[in-house]
Amino acid sequence: MPFSRRRFLARSASTVIAGLAARGAFAQPGGPPNPPPPTFTTLRRGVGTITSIGGSIGYLMNDAGALAIDSQYPNTAPAALAGLRERSPKGVELLCNTHHHADHTGGNQVFRGAVRRIVAHANCLAWHKKTAATAGTEAQQSFADTTFTDTWKTGFGDETVQARYYGAGHTSGDAVYHFERANVVHMGDLLFNRAHPNIDRPAGAHLGNWVTVLEKVAKAHAADTIFIAGHGKENAVQCTRADLQHFRDYLSASLDMARKAVKAGQSRDALAATAAIPGFEDTVQLNARLTAGFVLGQCYDELTEKK
Repeated sequence: MPFSRRRFLARSASTVIAGLAARGAFAQPGGPPNPPPPTFTTLRRGVGTITSIGGSIGYLMNDAGALAIDSQYPNTAPAALAGLRERSPKGVELLCNTHHHADHTGGNQVFRGAVRRIVAHANCLAWHKKTAATAGTEAQQSFADTTFTDTWKTGFGDETVQARYYGAGHTSGDAVYHFERANVVHMGDLLFNRAHPNIDRPAGAHLGNWVTVLEKVAKAHAADTIFIAGHGKENAVQCTRADLQHFRDYLSASLDMARKAVKAGQSRDALAATAAIPGFEDTVQLNARLTAGFVLGQCYDELTEKK
């Protein structure tokens, strides 16, 4: 087989795997079957990402050991944890959750035996417990044992990790984690990179405030900050401030479209039939549910909700 063809096929296979990873079904608590092996990507000063199927995992490795942010699914977490242990012989000391969804907390029970504690925002813990109780899956969960309401901070070797709550966005319990010396920020699902976002209004999501949250985060960090998205087109979760602002503009444009539709008397169904948001046609679907129409429908509901 000619070299050029080998390279083409390898690249094609990589694209397919990335696409499958990006399309991990958010609603599957156990995780989609046959997940690809995790990809470890180093960013800066011992901070990096792990991607497979489900939300991106952030990690820190230094002389104190390792810590992880989010745990993906029960069937992807073992390989992620094994990879962290292989790279950090001192072990994994700490797990932090950005929010409660199954593709970010489903692997908590896998990590529980390795870490000393699990950290999350108080609302994240409340939603995690509520959704598990509703689904009857409490026995399959490991919940946070350390919570905060506004900010939380810890030293870890020569790094300082700070968590901050900016208010409702993707849910009402999303935390932003900042590796201060590395200047890397894990956004969880407050940031979708060139992908239509999940919007969990039953769990307190608010699109108007989500825009404000992104503006506050952008202002709070330096121009060279690396932002980690919860999900991204072809699993591209390493982002810049421009990417953060692009997603803010996407949400603003979606709200503006819905606002004009409401003012013009357009029905929700008509708006939700929209195939693309003008100016953001390159935004992809991570699964069959997450479309431009889904997002616009959620915007419509928020704008017409009775107070």
